[in-house]
Amino acid sequence: MEALHWERRPELHEPIMLVAFEGWTDGGGAASAAASYLSERWSARPFAEIDPEEFYDFTVARPHVKLDDSGDRSIVWPANRFSAASVPSGRDVVLMVGIEPHTRWRAFSECVTAVAKDTRVQAVFTLGAMLAGVPHTRPVVVRGSSADTRLAARLGLSRPQYQGPTGMVGVLQAAFVGAGVPVGSLMAQVPHYVPGTASPKATLALVERVCEMLSTEVPTEPLRQASATYEAQVSEAIGSDDEMVEYVRQLEQRVDQTVLTPDEADLPSGDALAAELERFLREQDGP
Repeated sequence: MEALHWERRPELHEPIMLVAFEGWTDGGGAASAAASYLSERWSARPFAEIDPEEFYDFTVARPHVKLDDSGDRSIVWPANRFSAASVPSGRDVVLMVGIEPHTRWRAFSECVTAVAKDTRVQAVFTLGAMLAGVPHTRPVVVRGSSADTRLAARLGLSRPQYQGPTGMVGVLQAAFVGAGVPVGSLMAQVPHYVPGTASPKATLALVERVCEMLSTEVPTEPLRQASATYEAQVSEAIGSDDEMVEYVRQLEQRVDQTVLTPDEADLPSGDALAAELERFLREQDGP
């Protein structure tokens, strides 16, 4: 597999893989930001990457010119890197943060699943964020789903019901199913009326959900401060538009009055989520 380049082969303990792409399912940049934030906080070390040459139109995802302290120039290409970290709960994590490719999605998926198999990943969770009719003033809902009936049943995840055009995340999930690797999705909801604005609030929600799932913690005060600023700035931006203010008020009312069905509910929280995931993974290993 020539497009996959290994810097080293890490020795990992029962790793979980987290995957996030800039692109179609990254509303407000929340998913890629969450994966990058966790990678930084866990001091994840890179170990492999996918060569962008075969998968990108460089007139769309243009490389950047970078100058070092001496003024020397270098080209920074679109990156899809794998890194690994050990988290306090004792389970290792493989993180992939990348950019949705433009072509050869099946070959690209083979590179990702090859890394998962080589590092003996026990389960994969893709991170995403979608634009939805939700208000910026309410807690961000993170919905979980999985096409794996056992994983869905164990974690209380819904089965995907969507039919229609899909992105790299959808194709990659199907590739993991075909490879026999349990895969689930964590998808945050971002207000559709501020589509071009980064959403640290959704980033925070994804970070918290991942940490709950892995029974670990990371400092989140920077994200909390950014979330408060985000909410205040969006409120100020729409404050002079009476129609938009009324629309947001209606969204708030709908959220406050909605009773979620089991398939629509948020993920289990805290210790319950982590315990169920651990039980599921032990079952995969057998007695």
